[in-house]
Amino acid sequence: MARPIWTGAITFGLVSVPVAMYSATHEHEVSFHQFERDTSDRIRYRRVNERTGKEVDYDDIVKGADVGGGEYVLLDQDELDAVAPGRSRSLAIDRFVDLDDIDPIYYQKTYYLCPGGEDTAKVYGLLRDAMTDANRAAIGTLVMRGKEYLAAIRPDGDLLVLQTMFFADEVRDPKEEIEGLPRPGAARKNELSMAQQLIDSMAGPWRPRDFRDTYTDRVNELIKQKRAGRKVTVAEPAPEPTNVTDLFEVLKRSVENAQKRRSAPSRKSPAKETPAKKAPAKKAAAKKTPAKKAAAKKTPAKESRGRESAGEEEGLLSVTGGAARPPRVRSRTPWPASPRSRCPPRRSRAAPRAPPSRTGDATP
Repeated sequence: MARPIWTGAITFGLVSVPVAMYSATHEHEVSFHQFERDTSDRIRYRRVNERTGKEVDYDDIVKGADVGGGEYVLLDQDELDAVAPGRSRSLAIDRFVDLDDIDPIYYQKTYYLCPGGEDTAKVYGLLRDAMTDANRAAIGTLVMRGKEYLAAIRPDGDLLVLQTMFFADEVRDPKEEIEGLPRPGAARKNELSMAQQLIDSMAGPWRPRDFRDTYTDRVNELIKQKRAGRKVTVAEPAPEPTNVTDLFEVLKRSVENAQKRRSAPSRKSPAKETPAKKAPAKKAAAKKTPAKKAAAKKTPAKESRGRESAGEEEGLLSVTGGAARPPRVRSRTPWPASPRSRCPPRRSRAAPRAPPSRTGDATP
């Protein structure tokens, strides 16, 4: 069981909600150490005085802030602790804002918030449900590990999620950092239309499990290959940038390739169904001889052949004893889970269907 990295209380108005904070994410990068080339000697870092070359103990090190002109303001840890806010035990909510108003660029790291105890679960659930109905997030400040954070608390299903955020002065203005951005609406109409078709052809649902850190997988495979003494597999080179003069043709070919990939699986299913529906047509033709004895049976036979041919062309109807009936399709799609209800609605039992009448039976 994971241990909370912070415990405290969410306060808004006169209400206080004790909570425990847990990390929601973790890194899966490969950890490396440094060695000197062609040796097994580890590389170590030491804190040394650049003038004397002697190693300095950690307790004798102070921090210096560069103020320009080669001047530094030196501060020791006691001076920094005197102005630090200290370890906070509360997260005071300043306001509730609409979730859609928050630019995702401000989000930094995600944490889970759980009730601080069994006796506080009711107040925790009240805050979660009220925020869910209002579609709002709580904005406040939090002090953790000697640093103050801007935080947003939002509901996520059965729990509350806290996301640390950047302050406004920590987000860079792209107009001041980037030059040469194309103006909006500069693209040609035919290129814009083709690009929109390409986007639509590649559209799909968001499923996080469909994506994987393939670079880390290749690094782990590289380690295994070198450990076993096998030849290292080289990755494919990066694609060349698209030429602006050939942009329309490249977009057109991309759309055609995307449409082929999507239509390829669906073309196989009708090919299997068409031959299976030709067999009843031969059986119906073989029944022309006994039609002389009973003239009343000629009309159903003609209707049967007409319905069978229509079913072969459209692939939608199945023929049973000369009577056309749409095929029965049973859905196997699982019921999607929702935050409020995890179970599908109850289905009423349908009455048993009467068996179809046979060809040639007298109509009452």
